[in-house]
Amino acid sequence: MNHYAEMERRRQHLYGWFLLTPAAILLTLFAFYPSLATFWESLFSKGTRRRPTEFVGLENYTDLFNDPTFWIVVKNNLFYAAMTIPISIAIALIMALWANSKISGKGFVRTAYFTPTVLPMIAAANLWLFFYTPDLGVLDQIGALFGFESVNWLGRPETALWAVIIVTIWKEAGFFMIFYLAALQTIPADYKEAADIEGTGRWTYTRRIVLPLLMPTTLFITVNAMINSVKLIDHLFILTKGGPSDASKLILYYIWEMAFAFFDAPHAAAMTVLVLLVLGIAAAVQFMYLDKRTHYQ
Repeated sequence: MNHYAEMERRRQHLYGWFLLTPAAILLTLFAFYPSLATFWESLFSKGTRRRPTEFVGLENYTDLFNDPTFWIVVKNNLFYAAMTIPISIAIALIMALWANSKISGKGFVRTAYFTPTVLPMIAAANLWLFFYTPDLGVLDQIGALFGFESVNWLGRPETALWAVIIVTIWKEAGFFMIFYLAALQTIPADYKEAADIEGTGRWTYTRRIVLPLLMPTTLFITVNAMINSVKLIDHLFILTKGGPSDASKLILYYIWEMAFAFFDAPHAAAMTVLVLLVLGIAAAVQFMYLDKRTHYQ
């Protein structure tokens, strides 16, 4: 009997490993190995025809920390994340609550909210150029009606990053709304009926019942929004190219610039490793902190 039990246990273990194998292969090929290769490359110097690459240890990381542009980019990205993440999530939640309520034209409202998400980022950036172009753009045309002067929204250091932030919020809020909308539809209607019987107001019901039940979705969206905040590059090519004076340059654009404009792959690899490290730490902290406040059904 013990022999058969041991055979069954081994069979279950083998079955579990077979199920994990496809995911393990994909993660190894497209996540673990590229990360290790990038870290290894960051430990070498930039090679030329006359001077081959050589092992320099952490020198590339030291160069980054001593680079003023690096700190400008970090500051830009921190501000960009601080603005886009909470605002996108808040707008997405509000849109989901409204789209899930009993309103006429519910299908049209959901489609209108989700439409920006399906647009390619390049197309969305070109669309917003129609708003931001000095003198000819929609914003300046509306401002002219009230006597305001023309503003070069993308050409001024004070407004360039804000212009990029607005485009990102417009693009991502509808995407996050879909997750909230799906989560709202899993909340049993009995909760609302019980709250109505108890005389609970809409705000109290939302704050005490809906929001806690949406915490798993909020955690998922927050992690995704954090990742998105450091992978923006598409519409920077169209809108600002990181300018003016690096005012709107973000991390991924700076990595691309180092690797493909300056052909400095080791420093680009070093910065990539730093980004992966920060994202990993931030995600771990979020899961450890928010998971304690999460209510799973």
